[in-house]
Amino acid sequence: MIKEWSNIKMDLKALGFNDWYKKRYEKNQHTDFNLARIVAVNKDNYLIRNEKTEIPAEITGKLRFGADSNIDLPTVGDWVFVQYYDDQTFAIIHDILTRKSLLKRKTAGKSIEYQLIAANIDTAFIVQSLDTDFNLPRLERYLVMVNESNITPVILLSKLDLISSDDLKQKIPRIKRTYPDYDIIAFSNVNGKGLDDIKKSIKPGNTYCLLGSSGVGKTTLLNNLLGENIFKTGEVRNKDGKGTHVTAQRQLVILDRGGLIIDNPGMRELGNIGVTTGLNETFKDIVMLSKECHFKNCTHTNEPGCAVLKAMEKDEISEKHYQNYIKIRKESEYYNMSYVDKRTKDKKTGKLYKQIMKEKRDINPGKFKD
Repeated sequence: MIKEWSNIKMDLKALGFNDWYKKRYEKNQHTDFNLARIVAVNKDNYLIRNEKTEIPAEITGKLRFGADSNIDLPTVGDWVFVQYYDDQTFAIIHDILTRKSLLKRKTAGKSIEYQLIAANIDTAFIVQSLDTDFNLPRLERYLVMVNESNITPVILLSKLDLISSDDLKQKIPRIKRTYPDYDIIAFSNVNGKGLDDIKKSIKPGNTYCLLGSSGVGKTTLLNNLLGENIFKTGEVRNKDGKGTHVTAQRQLVILDRGGLIIDNPGMRELGNIGVTTGLNETFKDIVMLSKECHFKNCTHTNEPGCAVLKAMEKDEISEKHYQNYIKIRKESEYYNMSYVDKRTKDKKTGKLYKQIMKEKRDINPGKFKD
């Protein structure tokens, strides 16, 4: 983390600890441990922040090997129960406080597993650039992920300086047509337009995160919010407008205005596993239309009397919006079946291993120990 912040004293409230977490903390059995917040995750350890400073930490073997999946492991933004050692220069993480929210996606590639992005986020800034990156289907994928986690989305449209006012008047209404209730802020990291609106939306004690593809200006925005160029930024390729991955890790940063924000590496693959709330909230117009379908179990693909298909034919909903809904729903259902199957196999393997070890201990109790 940044040296200037590492030893600044602050209470837990400034780190985002509010009444919601206090209630869960008081009901937890680990109140004899200290409480801290994870501000960075490294390959082999963590960086935590308490009232006084930042300290490296590791998790217990029980927490690591007792985890059924990645969801059970700590991530950036988590509140954790810790025990200090070596004059409070090192800590051991024993458990995770109940999360208010957990932002996650399917891991990139063929593996069917969750990748944790951040925990205990209040608001997600979804950043898209107004030039080559402007892509409504991708925006909807981010919205599904954010809404599934019960996080408030705010849509930020970067590179305002690269388009005309006429182009802006066309693009924002395209979003507002489907998402009239979402806050949308267009801004420029170059001339500063719209940055004050973003700053005003950040409240003390709340935690925010930046989401978006590489090259849309997330890290430059973070530097602008901090008031100095602390984090490294990269160039965008002219041929396709795509950026390179400069942000190497997720880390929680404390802003002078009192809010906390997490920068994230750019994501080009946005798979969702078993999303229900997120899909229904993001595509609430389709969900409302589905109540008028002739069949209760209508899939909205080829059934007669489908209100969704009828609305698309009348251009009441766009074909791209409809197609994206069907695609995300099918992917989510497929990944969820694969994930459940994987978890079942893992549990069976775990039970088999325990049974084999038990039998070995019974045969030779002195050789095999837990």
